[in-house]
Amino acid sequence: MGNPNLFLFPRIDRLPPYLFEEVNRLKAKFRNEGADIIDFGMGNPDLPTPQPVVEKLCEIAREPRTHRYSASRGIAGLRRAQARYYARRFGVKLNPETEVVATLGSKEGFANIAQAISAPGDVVLVPNPTYPLHAFGFIISGASLRHLPLLPEGDFFQTLDRAWQASMPRPKVLVLNYPANPTAQTVDLAFYKEVLAYAQKRDLLLLSDLAYAEIYFDGEPPPSILQLPGAKARTVEFTSMSKSFAMPGWRVGFAVGNQRMLAALARIKSYVDYGAFTPIQVAAIAALDAGESLIAPIRAAYRARRDVLVESFARAGWHVPAPQASMFAWAPLPPGWRDSMRFSQELLRRAHIAVAPGIGFGEHGESHVRIALVENEQRIRQAARNLKKLFQEPRKAARA
Repeated sequence: MGNPNLFLFPRIDRLPPYLFEEVNRLKAKFRNEGADIIDFGMGNPDLPTPQPVVEKLCEIAREPRTHRYSASRGIAGLRRAQARYYARRFGVKLNPETEVVATLGSKEGFANIAQAISAPGDVVLVPNPTYPLHAFGFIISGASLRHLPLLPEGDFFQTLDRAWQASMPRPKVLVLNYPANPTAQTVDLAFYKEVLAYAQKRDLLLLSDLAYAEIYFDGEPPPSILQLPGAKARTVEFTSMSKSFAMPGWRVGFAVGNQRMLAALARIKSYVDYGAFTPIQVAAIAALDAGESLIAPIRAAYRARRDVLVESFARAGWHVPAPQASMFAWAPLPPGWRDSMRFSQELLRRAHIAVAPGIGFGEHGESHVRIALVENEQRIRQAARNLKKLFQEPRKAARA
């Protein structure tokens, strides 16, 4: 090759190693050997999509006119349905023409808005631990990250202010995620009020990931920051139908809020996609308008799984705090373990249980693993029996 830089890809080189790959490799290896892996690793909902939504998809898919390219911002009916959902659920009024964009899941929307609103040299404040794309989306865009360590004993606003003071140039964007993935932490509207006041004082844009708004178990339903007066002036919020309506493979999500930020997102999308298949969007309208009647059974299923997991794992010898929301439990490593990757590997090898190592969500997740509630109650109890056998084995030096 004449040009030694021909195959240098600087943005790809900035991406850290995919820390879940080793666990995925082990899962594949043991499955190929015939092992029955109980897989709590990936947050891939296993519940079936509600039948009325599937039937609406089939009905509309029979119409040839719906087989053509769709709209990258989402069809008008879908954007109006999302505006109706926000009005019912949060009391927030949205203009579906300028304040709602349908995305191919919230993941695509978040990645594309990172491209739209940031550039090399911009600084973005990102929680740690957090869902990897919250950081990686901005790494791909060329921006710089300032991590916010989210530790149980820490004060969020002290941490936020230290990060802002230590950043030069000053940060442009703050990422929020409540209910949080992976930690399942929740916040109330008073917390958002303080965040908004800080963002106004420091002139920050806000990106709020609200993908788990409908998967809650205790206390009040999670709020939206857009419920606050003035929030739309600097905020875009993301929601997803993947978890709330058991539609992960359908890839339907939304970005709502600030008009200028959404116009930038819509422009990026106009270059890179034509939107979801129109029958999927029409079926999503039916799901949104059915609302709580479809969501409640899904929420109840996750609640039942949470309760079985917490109770049965405790009897096996592993205390897992009960999450108040989301489809995840954020579990401290059992006594004697310090390395989340090593523990995850040993759990696969010796108990045939897959979890996500906390280090994969940032260095401040190292002392935990994430357990996704994507196996049924019988399988959860089976996992607890496997755990009990594992914990009864003689302690080994490998735990260090």
